[in-house]
Amino acid sequence: MEFACGFVYVPPSLTQKDVQRHNVIKRSALLPPVNWIRPSSTPPPPPGNSAEAKPPKSPQSRPTVIEQLEKSKEVKKAVKPAPFYANAEFHNKAGAASSRSITPQKTALLPPHMRSSANSQPLVSSNANSHLSSSTDDLPDEPDLDLRSSDPNDWYATPEGIGLKLPAGTSKVPAPVSVPPRPSFMKLIPEYLVLLPQKSLTDTKSADLPGNPNVLLVSVGKLLSEERAQTTQGELTSCSKCRSVLDPAPCYDNVVNECYFCQPWEPTSTPSVPQCHQDVLLLLCPDEKPCCAADALLLFCIDVSGSMSITSEVSEGELVVLKTRLQFVLEAVLHCVQRLSEQQPDIRVGLITFNSQVTMHGNENFTSHSLSGAELTDCNFLKKTAAGFPTPPPLSQNKDYLRKQVMGLCHGGTTALGPAALLTIAIASRQPGSTVIICTDGKANTDLGNLEVEDARTLLSSTIFYKDLGDYAASQGVTVSVLSIEGTDSRLDELGRLADRTGGKVVISSPKRLHAEFEEIIENRMIATQCTVTLLLPRSLRMRGEKEAGHKGTREVGNVDPHTEITFQFGASEQNTDVSAPAAGSRVLIQLQIRYRQRKGQTMLRVITTGRDVTDDSSAALSSLSLAIVQLNSSQASAALAVRGRLLDARREGELQKKLIERAIEHNHSAEDQQTYQEWIKTMEPIYSHKHTIIRSKSVVSDSESLTDAGAVLFYTMKHSNRMTISLKNKHKL
Repeated sequence: MEFACGFVYVPPSLTQKDVQRHNVIKRSALLPPVNWIRPSSTPPPPPGNSAEAKPPKSPQSRPTVIEQLEKSKEVKKAVKPAPFYANAEFHNKAGAASSRSITPQKTALLPPHMRSSANSQPLVSSNANSHLSSSTDDLPDEPDLDLRSSDPNDWYATPEGIGLKLPAGTSKVPAPVSVPPRPSFMKLIPEYLVLLPQKSLTDTKSADLPGNPNVLLVSVGKLLSEERAQTTQGELTSCSKCRSVLDPAPCYDNVVNECYFCQPWEPTSTPSVPQCHQDVLLLLCPDEKPCCAADALLLFCIDVSGSMSITSEVSEGELVVLKTRLQFVLEAVLHCVQRLSEQQPDIRVGLITFNSQVTMHGNENFTSHSLSGAELTDCNFLKKTAAGFPTPPPLSQNKDYLRKQVMGLCHGGTTALGPAALLTIAIASRQPGSTVIICTDGKANTDLGNLEVEDARTLLSSTIFYKDLGDYAASQGVTVSVLSIEGTDSRLDELGRLADRTGGKVVISSPKRLHAEFEEIIENRMIATQCTVTLLLPRSLRMRGEKEAGHKGTREVGNVDPHTEITFQFGASEQNTDVSAPAAGSRVLIQLQIRYRQRKGQTMLRVITTGRDVTDDSSAALSSLSLAIVQLNSSQASAALAVRGRLLDARREGELQKKLIERAIEHNHSAEDQQTYQEWIKTMEPIYSHKHTIIRSKSVVSDSESLTDAGAVLFYTMKHSNRMTISLKNKHKL
């Protein structure tokens, strides 16, 4: 597996968030800002020796709250005293409570119309003064709202020591003034400000990146094609929760209850850690009987309905002749039969045709058999009939008879494509690795799998039918490819689900190129079937864009050819506050599991575990970024959304990664990356455009948009692209 980024990138906003979680300082909103310097009421010293003019500090005086904040920049404990107001009713009862502990008091903040003027004499009683003197030492001085700072932002800036003013020459504090209770709106508990470590987010190293550089490329075909000298057999040592493979050595128990990947990540935790660099191939079922890969079937499923009689002009030497669509298809099939008989005489080739009925063409030892009417609406009956149909003999024995069957075909009737596809896939399912080629020029218009009726109920039923049929084919190791003839409408957005799920191709071909398209499909042989790829991350990370939106993601790949490549996205969890993001400078382990079945029938499991360093430095991430992997992931992810009619989501996905790629090109100043980017933009252009050749109409089944045949071919091809083919999709001009 290959990573697009040299590190596991965690945005600085998330790493700061986790630091803040453990280093939060709460500070009362009643206090002034931390960076504000409170003015002093002490007159400035006379000129001369400033040290002599400075008044001596009383040993019993305490530093104010603001001075403590300026000294330590933090408050370990917020002071929230319960205010008590001096009013007449309370002081009438003060004598009776003198023997008990005195509740700390606090002078009231008077509203503007109740505030004493500069010439008035506020009265405070001597017994109240004793209460105030014992309580105000621990409280910040009450501000006089008439005295404001010249800075409008410092709305709480009040000179130190300013409270109720006394006339000049007055030494004794008078009795207090009876004041009304504080208004109800002022009794609310103040909110707290959270003081966080200040870090400039304008710094290029600490700014969050657009998009997601955490992309993993898995070259499935390459990994499964590699010859490995040693294969481990026997039980696995795996986690009972997440099924991670910890160590294949037989000296361990084969199940553990906790492991590195399913334990919550904390700086002080010490979970069980598997080997940092592990690459193991395991034979899961040693007693499984191997089969012969040469027994795989090649089945042609050909449309012979009435629409196949439409003719096209073609030049043959100096003559221009008319040929029907069916003639072009039959010539392509005969060409493939002749070529295969010379190169692969042991291959088994079968023929199924469909119009108003479905015909299974036999051989010299078995006559052809046709199904029609109610037989074409019963899925169980079709599968049972397929099970009773004999396997075609090798082409070396059946070539002449097959040629006669092909040349004797004629057109006419409706298009029972759905039953024919089910019957053909059921026959091919006897042998994993078999290939089915469906060729049609129109929409299926019989009951099972009908794509012509625009009724919502019928279309929904047909959508489910083709999805289930694709799942069934993939589970049996059958590859299905769909070819439509140029200038027709076959609803490839629905029919293409068969190819998409099984690793086949969706093609719109001109009549003249049919034989070339057939040969390309036949040559693309499968190397493995029933492939499932699982990616395991520590709980501090999570998958993105997968069905399981957690630290474990599983992709059903199905059939694998030598060029199959898939991509994953992952990153730090932005929503789950119970799990901390991995700290910058730490190291995380990532495990890849590929479970598959070889062409000869043995079930294998390859496990690769590797470690990656974590960083929140965007410059380091951009410098190590592989644009080819990011571009491939963006194409695959956007196309996967587009084929489901979610074009708006596809554009958003592509736009995010586009910004990341542009940022990397600007950072690295690479001319090669710039050229690759321009080619990639051309392939992504249909995602951003609104061409009528892509969008058919609003879907009657859901809020998604249905695709035309041309749009379906483009996006299905893009979804299954790899690094070699991503720049070649420009040939599909719309």
